[in-house]
Amino acid sequence: MSLTEMKGEYDAIFSLGDLCLASIQLRKFNLRPFAGPLDWMSSPKLSSVNLLLQNRFKGFMDRDNLLPTSYSTGINTPDSFLVVHDQRYGIVSSHDFKADRNTLAYLGTYPEVRRKLDKRINRMLNIMENKQKILFVRTEASFAETLQLESTLSTLVKNDFHILIINHTNGGSTMTEKFWPIGRVTVVELPDYEKWTNNDDYWKEILDNVKIR
Repeated sequence: MSLTEMKGEYDAIFSLGDLCLASIQLRKFNLRPFAGPLDWMSSPKLSSVNLLLQNRFKGFMDRDNLLPTSYSTGINTPDSFLVVHDQRYGIVSSHDFKADRNTLAYLGTYPEVRRKLDKRINRMLNIMENKQKILFVRTEASFAETLQLESTLSTLVKNDFHILIINHTNGGSTMTEKFWPIGRVTVVELPDYEKWTNNDDYWKEILDNVKIR
């Protein structure tokens, strides 16, 4: 599916990782009216996200699966947070457990984080069941992983959906559209150099005329 064909109105847009970049860009262009469960997580392997979706988030961030390992800074805040690994799915939270209320040995705010995640998970599952058109955005994905993602979402989303894949390449110096033979997938390559700050104009071009109903 071409970038032009992807544009239009959606009932919801969700980031599927791999870092916070997609969520930051969606928020920048007013396409993120609410948070999704993976917005501020690190999910380096799309295969793990596929498994998470197949399981409908069962066991995700369960207390027994969590391993705090280090510290991180927040998003738009100087506050310190714990880096907490979900060992079942290989997904990492770096912006949920504030360091002034949690330690590497004790996650004191786990009940609060659990409630927040459950709200986001339930909302996402409900939207996939009931809304007419949804866009999923993922940075960094292989063809095989994306093919599996499309197949997985086909079993979860009752109506129409599209997938936008943004891959970053070391050799690139401009935006390049790729055409993978997967019906509901749009693929764009962007330069990897300073991807957090240097590609805003490309993101604007990608998301131009993408709207939330």
